[in-house]
Amino acid sequence: MTKRKALGKGLSALIPDAGTLDAPQEQFFQCPLEAIEPNPHQPRQSFSSKALEELAASVREKGIITPLLVSKTDSGYQLIAGERRWRAAQKAGLARVPVVVREVSSTQSLELALIENIHRQDLNPIEEASAYERLLEQTGITQEALAKRLGRDRSSITNLLRLLRLPRDIQQDVMEGRLSMGHARLLAGLKDSGEQRTLRKMIVQKGLSVRQAEALAKKRAKTAAPGGKAPDPDPYMASLADTLKRSLGTKVEIKRRGRQGRIVIHYYSDEELERLLERLG
Repeated sequence: MTKRKALGKGLSALIPDAGTLDAPQEQFFQCPLEAIEPNPHQPRQSFSSKALEELAASVREKGIITPLLVSKTDSGYQLIAGERRWRAAQKAGLARVPVVVREVSSTQSLELALIENIHRQDLNPIEEASAYERLLEQTGITQEALAKRLGRDRSSITNLLRLLRLPRDIQQDVMEGRLSMGHARLLAGLKDSGEQRTLRKMIVQKGLSVRQAEALAKKRAKTAAPGGKAPDPDPYMASLADTLKRSLGTKVEIKRRGRQGRIVIHYYSDEELERLLERLG
């Protein structure tokens, strides 16, 4: 009798003994490629063209070694795991690919796709964090319970989820490899989005390591707060600035001297300046 395996141990939990084509014949079958549609719950959003071409070359020579995992639909089959192999098979011109069919829910489909990508280290930190967030929302379980199901440390999941609070442009830097996970964690630790963007710009322009960026962040914090203590803001002015910030979607500062002062509205690109001008106009 085959023992049941924990989901966190990988795809073998749902495909016992079907890791390669050496598995028993009844474990998989050759499915027409056009009958398979992609997984709408696929956590991976970016696929390297170069890596796909290399995999396609291998597929042309050796075929698909590991079966794709699919579920049955009204019109055919839907991928659960194996999208890279599916895409490579298309590039290689294959007519059929080996598949294993499993009936799963949409949540299980996301979970299995996430497991496969984690085990293959295919996801960037933002894609992985987004998948964790979706699983937490869909299942209603705690981060600790999710960590046990996926075989991950709870602290790792917590740190990744914090990245989703970063501004979208900084998340894009992480997805495209301009910022490392270490850089992203450092930036996520800063409360002000304007300061996050300022430090991000310095990291990218100067090619700072994580340690160098940490030192710079500490130096800037000391400069901003002489004597190691930040000045107490005027709570009323801070409230007004926060209202403007939420209304305009960018950092706003109100600097007051007596009955006079100035309002400073920050922008971080030409496109954002145009958006603000339209909003204010």
